[in-house]
Amino acid sequence: MRVLVTGATGLIGTEVIRQLKARGDEVVTMVRRTPENDSQREWQPDRGYLQPGTLDGIDAVVNLAGATTGKLPWTKKYKDELIWSRVRATELLVSAMAESKKPPKVFVSGSASGIYGDSGDATLTEAAPKGTGFLSDLAFAWEQAALKAPKKVRVVLARTTLVMSREKGALGRLMPLLKAGVAGPLGSGKQWWAWISLQDQAAAIIHLIDSPKAEGAFNITAPEPATCAQLIASLGKALGRPTVIPVPAFALRLAFGEGADELLLCSQKMSAQKLLDSGFKFKHPKLADAANWVVGKIGRAHV
Repeated sequence: MRVLVTGATGLIGTEVIRQLKARGDEVVTMVRRTPENDSQREWQPDRGYLQPGTLDGIDAVVNLAGATTGKLPWTKKYKDELIWSRVRATELLVSAMAESKKPPKVFVSGSASGIYGDSGDATLTEAAPKGTGFLSDLAFAWEQAALKAPKKVRVVLARTTLVMSREKGALGRLMPLLKAGVAGPLGSGKQWWAWISLQDQAAAIIHLIDSPKAEGAFNITAPEPATCAQLIASLGKALGRPTVIPVPAFALRLAFGEGADELLLCSQKMSAQKLLDSGFKFKHPKLADAANWVVGKIGRAHV
């Protein structure tokens, strides 16, 4: 299979490409410069440019392009970048599909748990309503752009959440504090944090490419719910370090502005049932498994 990947240098994109290549697929990546080889295609989403013939021979597109939401606090300029780097990039791909004589069979486009907003203790299936806030509006616009793909293209919306990884990602700032034993719950710690290991995140995307009946939104989350306090405690236990120093909500808001409420203090108890029902098998279904993998206590291979 020949798969086009945007956001190829990001945390998730890098792992998706690793797993695709490991099983023998051909990967074409989008770059914002002159291509160095035949496995690269140039695009400039901010200018609406896509290298002619980009979709020729492509069986599937995985769209993970987008500036990181983890760069806090958000300025007005950066919020604009968060929007255009997702929506405009997706619109560019969809436009190319509409013009292609043979568009890809499947389009797996990124989305995020932010679409649900702050949802308290409610269990969130893919049928849950859109929430409120900047991230909810952003994810909704991102999804709507993807859904404009031609009818012959199967569209999957991968609603991503906190991705647990050994490097970078959402845990990048937290891990040094955990290792030093000076971390703890954020705010009350009672907010639900949907999570998934990086290996399972990438494997789920590939599973959805391979599953002809998979269509529409999917929560890309592990099946075991966890609160912020539980997740941080699990990582601390895996490291053998205490996690008893809380960070007050007011301090987070002071440091990170609205991003504190929308990313760190927001409660989202996402259900993985639809993904499970599609036949996906998790390598790290339990929080303890993922935490041990993050700190290097269990193996890496998962293809």
